[in-house]
Amino acid sequence: MSKKELTAAQLALKEEILTKLSRNFGRTLEDATPAHIYKATALTVRDRIVTKWTEYRRAQRKLQNKEIFYLSFEFLMGRAFGNNLLNTGLTEDYEAVLEDMGFSRAEAASQERDAGLGNGGLGRLAACFIDSLATLNLPAFGCSIRYEYGLFKQRIVDGEQVEMYDDWLVDGNMWEIACPEEQQMVRFGGQVNMVTGNDGRMYPEYTGTTDVIGIPYDMPISGYDAKLVNTLRLWSARAKSDIQAEFDTFSSGYHVKAVEEKAMAEAISKVLYPEDNNDQGKELRLRQQYFFVSCTLQWILRRFKRHHGNDLSRLADFVAVHINDTHPAIAIPELMRLLMDQEGMSWDQAWEICTKVFAYTNHTVLSEALEKWPMELIQRMLPRIWMILEEINRRLQEKLIVTYGYDWGKINYMAVIAHGYVSMANLCLCCCHKVNGVSELHTEILKKDIFNDYYNLEPEKFTAITNGITYRRWLRLANPQLSSLITETIGEGWEKDPTLLEKLVPYAEDDAFQKKFQAVKLEKKKELAAYIKEHNGIDIDPNSIFDVHVKRLHEYKRQLLNILHVIYLYDQVKKNPDMDIVPHTFIFGAKAARAYTRAKLIIKLINDVAKVVNNDPDIKGKIKVVFVENYGVTLAQMIIPAAEISEQISTAGLEASGTGNMKFMANGALTVGTMDGANVEMSQCVGTENMFIFGMSSDEVEKAKRYEWASSQEIYATNPRIRRVLDLLINGTFNSENYYYDIYQSLVFGDKSVTDKYMVIRDFESYVEAQKRIDTEYRDAKTWTKKAILNVAMSGFFSSDRTIEEYNDKIWHLKKYEPKTEAKATPKKAETKVEAKKAPGKKTK
Repeated sequence: MSKKELTAAQLALKEEILTKLSRNFGRTLEDATPAHIYKATALTVRDRIVTKWTEYRRAQRKLQNKEIFYLSFEFLMGRAFGNNLLNTGLTEDYEAVLEDMGFSRAEAASQERDAGLGNGGLGRLAACFIDSLATLNLPAFGCSIRYEYGLFKQRIVDGEQVEMYDDWLVDGNMWEIACPEEQQMVRFGGQVNMVTGNDGRMYPEYTGTTDVIGIPYDMPISGYDAKLVNTLRLWSARAKSDIQAEFDTFSSGYHVKAVEEKAMAEAISKVLYPEDNNDQGKELRLRQQYFFVSCTLQWILRRFKRHHGNDLSRLADFVAVHINDTHPAIAIPELMRLLMDQEGMSWDQAWEICTKVFAYTNHTVLSEALEKWPMELIQRMLPRIWMILEEINRRLQEKLIVTYGYDWGKINYMAVIAHGYVSMANLCLCCCHKVNGVSELHTEILKKDIFNDYYNLEPEKFTAITNGITYRRWLRLANPQLSSLITETIGEGWEKDPTLLEKLVPYAEDDAFQKKFQAVKLEKKKELAAYIKEHNGIDIDPNSIFDVHVKRLHEYKRQLLNILHVIYLYDQVKKNPDMDIVPHTFIFGAKAARAYTRAKLIIKLINDVAKVVNNDPDIKGKIKVVFVENYGVTLAQMIIPAAEISEQISTAGLEASGTGNMKFMANGALTVGTMDGANVEMSQCVGTENMFIFGMSSDEVEKAKRYEWASSQEIYATNPRIRRVLDLLINGTFNSENYYYDIYQSLVFGDKSVTDKYMVIRDFESYVEAQKRIDTEYRDAKTWTKKAILNVAMSGFFSSDRTIEEYNDKIWHLKKYEPKTEAKATPKKAETKVEAKKAPGKKTK
């Protein structure tokens, strides 16, 4: 088959790539590998983005619009190549050119490694946000650490998780630009003495500190059809040392001593989430957090003075700093330090600025995730920060005594420092001008329970902003077949305004559209089945139900409940091989934290169950279980479009929002879930009749915790179905006898007097019934497809563009960038802004 003739623009693009190939890598097309092709091609894409980036930054210096600096410990970006092609509108041209050169776009894209800058939902949300900020033309910087190694590469060996190092930078990062001229210095340890300056004020004098240099690396962030290019600034740690002294030490034979300081400093940016179940790990975590916020804030102040002058009292007019969960909360005392110690401000002046600049998003109600640092650690590592924290706490206590009297129980609960620990959440609550939860339910729990005392004190601070996802990556890029069908049916524009997907509602029962929709889903299922066959060696039936549970492994997310149901179903079919059920493929993917023993045991259980079930001839292929190793963004882009059931089964009240649920919904999967997090708003959008809701409500969970803990043993004793499933855990069916006794013990008898902490036993019967409804309804293909289409149609509210619009309206108050020349030259386009609004009521029947 002859190649298509390239256009003049495509021929010029091909020549650019060949030039990069020659000049940057010394290769011709004939001896280039796919890796060379990817890198050369990526450089040409980057050139186009950087040109716009440069133009925007020049214009922004003149416009002096307010900017948001989004501080997050992680950004789970995924691969940039395909996303940047999509955002710049060049996908088709690059596909044509690469095909002409004998390569495919997919082949080139596969050479890029997923950036090891994040792990779970927190980092993926930050990535969606920075994409939406650019798409909406809002001036923004994402700020984090340039981790040399990601969390880990997961391998499954004999059913167990094995952690391998994730050297994502081994081949370089084609999208970053080093900026050593903007390096900053950060001090750790030593002693601080307050001395009187020439102006009569007290200033710190540091001795014996360990100094670390932060080198920034900038990644340009393109938006979809956007007018600006934003920046993700990542800090890399380097030792600050006397080069001559280091050379002399090394030359004298003291090799270890010469490199020791360098190694200690660079450990800060070495790995994402070092284990913190030991003192050294805790210390490194705190070093990481302080390092990246100190570098960022020093740079912000220098940049402000360069662009706006030395009057820092105006900082909040041009700068907003957002604290994404508690990891960057140490930024508050650090900005106080910089404003007082370096800029000569009084306490009151500095505090007023901090309260105007900082805002905080809470992402969890789990007490263990609300960070608290030992006082001794901060005193030793950050002595000046400790002084400032003490004063923040003293002033806070004075304020609380005025309101609550000497109720020390309440005051200590709200204090920044109490019982030997520093509460980073309380630090945010007492300083930040806005505090938001990430779903309506989550925010209500914060106001009524976790942060109730602060809410009563300053209710105007609190607001709810439901999370969202970017439809460019999670529908257009991940599922081009469905995207093409949508555009063919309702036209363009939904990528920037996903509420337009509601135009699909009239097609939900259209036979022709249903057939096309079903064909797309089957194609995606076949693609996933081929991947699983290649990587797991398991044959799965594309015509079976694809029931998918992929997310970080934590007990509250209840992968355990899912696999216990699989055990129950296996036992039923084993007893009755002719049992009439729809063939069912259960697909799991999850990483467990290195030190989270029980979570790793649950992964082992899933794989042991899979081994037994998949190889039992009595089952006749009616049930298959698959655990996909090393789950991440790129795998998610393959798995989610193939899913038909989305498992969102967390214990009610514990999932703040979730965003995986939204990605599945947008790709036509039906949710089986509790009324938790954003599932509540999803049910308001699409209707509970188009989901499979089960289980206890958050209120019922709280009542059970307070009054009925002992009943889990009663349930075990009186419910033969639950007793049978739990007994199968320890009778040697899936491993040696009592291998899973820890799980059995935690459910029936409990940990530290707490039995069935995450309501697995209590919700089991309800979950089994929900799964039976799934089996029944899947047999009616027309009705099932209608529900799947309605899920896609009603998912538009969950766009991260809408989320960012709400953040901007309620918290940041940024002005959208509008190039002056373009504003004069082009007519006004139709308004595409996604209005900030609450989830609509049910619109479907």
